[in-house]
Amino acid sequence: MSQKARVLIDCEDAKGLVYLISKVFYDRGLNIDNNREFVDKETNRFFMRTVVSGDFSYDELQNALIEVVPENSIIKIIEPKDKDIIIMATKESHCLGDLLIRWSSNELDANILAVIANHKDLEELTSKFDIPFIHISADNLEREEHEDIIMEKLNDFNFDYIVLAKYMRILSSKFVSNYKKRIINIHHSFLPAFIGANPYKQAYKRGVKIIGATAHFVTNDLDEGPIIYQDVISVNHRFEWTDMQKAGRDVEKIVLSRALSFVLDDRVFIHGNKTVVF
Repeated sequence: MSQKARVLIDCEDAKGLVYLISKVFYDRGLNIDNNREFVDKETNRFFMRTVVSGDFSYDELQNALIEVVPENSIIKIIEPKDKDIIIMATKESHCLGDLLIRWSSNELDANILAVIANHKDLEELTSKFDIPFIHISADNLEREEHEDIIMEKLNDFNFDYIVLAKYMRILSSKFVSNYKKRIINIHHSFLPAFIGANPYKQAYKRGVKIIGATAHFVTNDLDEGPIIYQDVISVNHRFEWTDMQKAGRDVEKIVLSRALSFVLDDRVFIHGNKTVVF
């Protein structure tokens, strides 16, 4: 029975790897529908993403690949299918709304299981798409108390990623560690510039000529996790900081959706504090 798979390989570089891996596919009569590879020469690390189709056993293919790549390699064979995500938000609607519309139009390769927010402002918007909206107020709670309630609720779901669609709270190390490499954030600035609060005010005072947004994986270092995607637009001296903020919202939602599409399509390898994106 013919099927498809995304084969992801992250290993130490070695001579003839592309040939050896491709031969594994060829010997099993598999067709290579798409292939990309990259070598980080500084760390001597090899990355390869291949889409194959044909009749195969996942376990047998995995074992065959283990035989031809160096020791301690990371090999993932993934069935192409929609992934399950949880969206977390606060009050701003532009990023959440964009993702909901893309989901409704079948442009997002994901199932949105729920939206979790610390305010009720986005409940009406979410309800229009028949997606569960879970309000968990942070009022009168310490940060970790609030997060414990969120994590308890997250335990009700089996999900692949958490997407922070303008979730305007700093996450604790405990929360981040529980979902390591599974939290994607949109930062309203072209990182590493203007980290923290009010980046548009910072950009305005600096007199910048471009503003941008950055989508990245969340780590315990604030706004310094591996970057997935960035983009910018031009501004000029006529822009007040509020004008920059309005223009920036368009960039934010595009950058978040683009980054998420890469992740959902298994095109992103995390390499230290950087990413390789095919």
